[in-house]
Amino acid sequence: MLQPRRALLRAALLAAACCAATAAMAQGGWPEKPITMIVPFPPGGVADTVARPVAESLSRELKQAVIVENKAGAGGAVGIGFVARAPADGYTVLLSLSSISILPEADAILERKPAYQMNQFKPIARFTADPTVLVVRADAPWKTLSEFVADARVKPGTYNYGSSGNYGTMHVPMEMLKNAAGFRMTHIPYTGAGPAIVALLAGQVDAVASGPSTVVQQIKAGKLRALAHWGDKPLAALPDLPSLEQAGYKVKFAQWSGLFVPAGTPDDIVRKLRAASAKVAADPAVVQVIERAGSPLAYLDAPEFQTYWNADANTMTDAVRKIGRVE
Repeated sequence: MLQPRRALLRAALLAAACCAATAAMAQGGWPEKPITMIVPFPPGGVADTVARPVAESLSRELKQAVIVENKAGAGGAVGIGFVARAPADGYTVLLSLSSISILPEADAILERKPAYQMNQFKPIARFTADPTVLVVRADAPWKTLSEFVADARVKPGTYNYGSSGNYGTMHVPMEMLKNAAGFRMTHIPYTGAGPAIVALLAGQVDAVASGPSTVVQQIKAGKLRALAHWGDKPLAALPDLPSLEQAGYKVKFAQWSGLFVPAGTPDDIVRKLRAASAKVAADPAVVQVIERAGSPLAYLDAPEFQTYWNADANTMTDAVRKIGRVE
């Protein structure tokens, strides 16, 4: 009886060893097929603006196609949740904005099943970190932030603003400003920054808070006017634009972009992605395209990015709790 059992045990151990060796060989050869980069917003926004040149450069570094797929909805939750549930094999990656830090707390406030949790992801690299910019149409009556705030105060609820969705990276900063400056505006959510900017240009909304890369060209073309930004130092793309802090409002918000993978992704794949991302951030073609759009590179490798992400998530959690329940 012992002999057959020992034989079965040896066979099982041999099979397990073969499987482990096969997995290691497959893992070592990564990537062996195209990689999908999920962008959880429609084309035309900050995430998409960063993702396109980053994906192209990653394709060259990894010797495999990196295909951008826009999977928009629910302020980014649809696409982010999709990647959280994807196989942790390095073939599905996420290019997200700082909304990844916001939405889990929003789900908790709304008492709904979370689309994902932040611990379902490993950060790879941060590429940009832009303060949002408050813009109105060029034909709007407000020439300065003080005029905008004063008018909104005396006409509560008369004006509206567009965003990329409830609790998204265009909604939260405007709510932070409203709370700090003491005025009311109606929030009109869209599926992304691109549609929100189109709505502003069409006169459907009166203002938006967006990353510089989605509005700089429209400002230069004379179609939009910038009133202020949410940063703590001059913006490279709009050096003369005042900050909210300069106007007396202690409000800051950065619409950063970063690359993530599902948490279970093997360490050697993570290392390869980190190394490739570092080269991408130094690629002159990538730097030129993103800077031309109005977003200077602000690269952080995974360890530094994790520290930054943790701190930002704490700030965003507090901001969302102050906003409260939004249906």
